[in-house]
Amino acid sequence: MVITDDDEVRRLNAEYRDINETTDVLSFSLDLPEIPGEPQPLGEVIISSEQAARQAPGGDLEAEIVRLMVHGLCHLRGYDHHRVKERAEMACEENRLLALFGLEAGLVVRSEDV
Repeated sequence: MVITDDDEVRRLNAEYRDINETTDVLSFSLDLPEIPGEPQPLGEVIISSEQAARQAPGGDLEAEIVRLMVHGLCHLRGYDHHRVKERAEMACEENRLLALFGLEAGLVVRSEDV
């Protein structure tokens, strides 16, 4: 996991997604061949600390970074939120993982409230 600033996230977003704006979290899959008996790295999660601070409920930056880390990890594990069924599955997994940190309301659920 990399925590960086808006400028770096904007640069990566423009380079890899053709979207020239900042975002809160990006996930990059490594897609490496599996080596039997070895842990499989999933990829990299990049978080903008500045965006996280702006959107953190109650100003709780630490909790927001955990939410963004979990959201990015879910993407690396193959979850997505562009279709209704996918949103429900990803929201469930986000909330399951966030509960391990004593947190509620992942990004998918929170975006549905907007």
